[in-house]
Amino acid sequence: MVIIAKPIKFGTDGWRGIIAEDFTFDNVRACAQGYADYLMQSKLAARGIIIGYDNRFESEDFAAATAEVLAGNGIKAYLFKKAVPTPVVSYCVWDRKAGGGVVITASHNPAVYNGFKIKSEFGSSASENVTCSVEDSINLVSDKNIKRMPLAQARRQGLVEDVDFCDTYFAQVGRLVDLKALRDAGLKVVVDPMFGAGCGFLEHLIGGGKTKLIPVNSERNPMFPGMERPEPIAVNLKALSAAVKKEKAVVGLALDGDADRMGIMAENGEFLTQLQVFALLCLYLLDARGQRGPLVKTLTTTSMAYRLGELYNVPVFETSVGFKYVAPVMERENALIGGEESGGYGFRGHVLERDGILANLYFLDFIVRTGKSPTQLIEYLYSKVGPHYYEREDFTFPEEHRQQIANRVAMSGLKSIDGSAIEKLDMRDGFRFNLADNSWLLIRFSGTEPVLRIYSETNSKERARKLVDFGKTLAGVQSTGC
Repeated sequence: MVIIAKPIKFGTDGWRGIIAEDFTFDNVRACAQGYADYLMQSKLAARGIIIGYDNRFESEDFAAATAEVLAGNGIKAYLFKKAVPTPVVSYCVWDRKAGGGVVITASHNPAVYNGFKIKSEFGSSASENVTCSVEDSINLVSDKNIKRMPLAQARRQGLVEDVDFCDTYFAQVGRLVDLKALRDAGLKVVVDPMFGAGCGFLEHLIGGGKTKLIPVNSERNPMFPGMERPEPIAVNLKALSAAVKKEKAVVGLALDGDADRMGIMAENGEFLTQLQVFALLCLYLLDARGQRGPLVKTLTTTSMAYRLGELYNVPVFETSVGFKYVAPVMERENALIGGEESGGYGFRGHVLERDGILANLYFLDFIVRTGKSPTQLIEYLYSKVGPHYYEREDFTFPEEHRQQIANRVAMSGLKSIDGSAIEKLDMRDGFRFNLADNSWLLIRFSGTEPVLRIYSETNSKERARKLVDFGKTLAGVQSTGC
């Protein structure tokens, strides 16, 4: 009897589903069996697999179910004892030369979701070739060929080992940034892990010194109260904004649900957009630390990267959306930084994956090295590249309307938008209209949920909003407040 009600598809970063509807123990075990089949075929099984999980509902039990299946296939599973950030799992896979990793997390999705992420043997997101192979195996699985070993038995036989590899990760971060300097800086910083797996990690790394860390939303709560989803964007960071203003803090640091993404709240309680933060992190590495190397960005990320590339004489590479596309280019080019619009950034000298914890520490180090507040850093950035403003709005839609929306945009026949000629229509990942004045408008479907996203970047806030409104009309969608 086949147990999968509908085909499991891996999106931009893993498979995600609604808990108890799609994301069930049967389906998670099917994923684990499909992954085990892939590991056996690719000869990675002997190296063992590291399993982590986040703070969502039942994540630890879904992780245990995954470990039981791997053990049933004779594959050793290193199972974290507690919820940990995805970048911790990613780094430990790479550092310990494991055959790969699994993280039970739905990252920034709403509370009703959970997910199954696969990490390559390098710690990065599994490539499309790997996930397609795993998908093929998963969708052939039946309840008769899922191999399981009870957790207690697997522990006795040494096929499941409960681990805490966090110190390995902490040591790596300490090699990349001067943690003592951050502890001794005497700053007041508000930290918001959004009830997620990053709870306590920044405090562990830079707490206990002159710098005062003030936590908000720092306990486990799978419902993510007070926010639509644990995504570090302005609408979900009201508590962080309020705390920064109340405490007169220099900055607010946010992490998403599995801590591979980050968000920044300026000292005035205003959210810095992900595009501003990526440009600032590039500037930090190039200017404050004097490093050189290529910059890698997804097509949804800021065009300020191109201007910085010109100023500091480094190349810039652009990819489709998803860090699984960014990481290979970073490796090939020995890139300094790779980033995407979602707030996920990876760095040279580290595992080729997003790390919200390290990105937050780098941003804080930028403040310490320059003595500038976040708003002053933005002024410094704009003095070099000119003003750039970004807007994004998300829309849910009935799945059966997907092709209709795509056809409407593709067949529009537009020659200009808001008085500026369309120089190029880029259809690699959605529909991006590159305008003659260096502005752009992008309409694309999410790779992880039934959501249409409309993005713009231009030279004023008002025009950025105007471009998104134009895209909304073009696609024929109405805002849902997502």
